[in-house]
Amino acid sequence: MNGRRAYLDHNASAPLLDAARAAMVAAMDLTGNPSSVHGEGRKVRQSIESARRDVAALVNTKPEHIVFTSGATEAAMTVLTPDWQMGRSPVRMSHLYVCATDHPCILNGGRFTAAQVGRIGVDGQGIVDLAALQNALAEHNRDEGLPLVAIHAVNNETGVVQPVNEIAAVVRQAGGVLVLDAAQAGGRIVLDLASGIADYILLSAHKMGGPKGIGAIAAASDLMMPKPLVTGGGQEKGHRAGTENPVAIAGFGAAAVAAARALSEIGRIGEMRDEIEARILEICPDAVIYSAGVQRVSNTTFFSVPGVKAETAQIAFDLAGVSVSAGSACSSGKVGSSHVLKAMGYGDENGALRVSIGAATTKEDIEDFTRALSGLIARRNSATRAA
Repeated sequence: MNGRRAYLDHNASAPLLDAARAAMVAAMDLTGNPSSVHGEGRKVRQSIESARRDVAALVNTKPEHIVFTSGATEAAMTVLTPDWQMGRSPVRMSHLYVCATDHPCILNGGRFTAAQVGRIGVDGQGIVDLAALQNALAEHNRDEGLPLVAIHAVNNETGVVQPVNEIAAVVRQAGGVLVLDAAQAGGRIVLDLASGIADYILLSAHKMGGPKGIGAIAAASDLMMPKPLVTGGGQEKGHRAGTENPVAIAGFGAAAVAAARALSEIGRIGEMRDEIEARILEICPDAVIYSAGVQRVSNTTFFSVPGVKAETAQIAFDLAGVSVSAGSACSSGKVGSSHVLKAMGYGDENGALRVSIGAATTKEDIEDFTRALSGLIARRNSATRAA
């Protein structure tokens, strides 16, 4: 390997883009508090508002409908609440409906109690059961409050793209409110709030090549907003108190611009993903590639190798200089399948591996992955023969 490493874990955190780094460095040179009215403060404010426009453009909404947070998890905690406001009038969300394969920050239900959260199942490919969602919303007691639905647009493990337009239609017909967790979607699918795909979208900068520790709530309108999670000053129009992080926000804005442009790279990245999957099946014909039969984002492969635990494989890849993720959960030394696989009906206790790539992925990275996988399978086959 000669010291080089192949980073194939973009879904965990994409490499920081040069444009984002440059924007952050420029923001570091700005002095002043963005809430101050003097010249220095106004320059910082201008930087923040410029980034706000860029993030808004990524999801086709108005800049004033963007609320910056410390990340997608805080964004989820903010919107997943029973308490909302429409102007000065309170609005009650009495029940939250989530998808069984959602990210834990959605599955945990935010500020709802466990009794107020209902899980909607998925099929064997990881697609949400629309009929089950429709039935759950039909049975919702509107006398107690409105239904809130929160579903990931793209699954972080399998890369499955949920049928967001169909989900939106079901929620709209039931008079509910829809939140899309789009942390894995920026730059990978088109996100257009103006088209009616959701009422709110949650974004994370570091998933699209921006800095860690910054995210956003993007709203289709500001007619109705959740009760703030962080209170204090009047920053972010009162929706999120605390002095803004101009450096991270600047990097987020630059990453949002790049994410919009990255949509043109989907085809090329998809070809690399297909090459990786072809290599996997060539080296290990009994490997299982999950959700291969439905629409996925172009950069993600989620697969398991019979007879090899995901954590063991992940360590082997790491030692070979290749960074991938193990899709299984490990708690108190007990290895088990990921909640995503369980929801899809798989009982494989070995878990699965996730390979996630990006525009910076090279042919050399794929060759390194291939060599590492070949070595892993050779050792598995040798151990099987010895047994």
